[in-house]
Amino acid sequence: MAETAEKTPANLAGKYLTFRLMNEEYGIEILKVKEIIGVMAITSLPRTPPFVRGVINLRGKVIPVIDLRKKFEMQITDDTDMTCIIVVDVAARGGNIQIGILVDSVSEVLDIAGEDIENAPAFGTNIDTAFILGMAKAKGSVKILLNIEKVLSSTELENVAGAAGIV
Repeated sequence: MAETAEKTPANLAGKYLTFRLMNEEYGIEILKVKEIIGVMAITSLPRTPPFVRGVINLRGKVIPVIDLRKKFEMQITDDTDMTCIIVVDVAARGGNIQIGILVDSVSEVLDIAGEDIENAPAFGTNIDTAFILGMAKAKGSVKILLNIEKVLSSTELENVAGAAGIV
């Protein structure tokens, strides 16, 4: 399937890493996930958007960390022993970069069939849902499948990568 092909529920079937933010469950395509790590020392970066927690040094590589709670304008809580950083590969103008996304907890990897995925609901023209691939019905609940490459706009992604000195 070409990268420009439209994502329909049928061709979204596959494996997803599921995680929690507050009381909601989300999923990311497993092929985008590089690794899952516990929270470690995060160095703050000046003059970055509030959702940028900072950067981590992961085996000598500087990786920006995005707090998804802040990005999604959710209530902020303290990190717990379940809080994780999911390191993902995202496409940027200069090639792929790795970013960390801070989540409340990681759940499991689910194999989700196309018939269990529905399109994201339409909320009207004022609400951008481009970052939602679809809504998956799995294990008796609904998981919000994220297009991790659209959670941050291309400008935000370039700014975060630039601030972290990785582009």
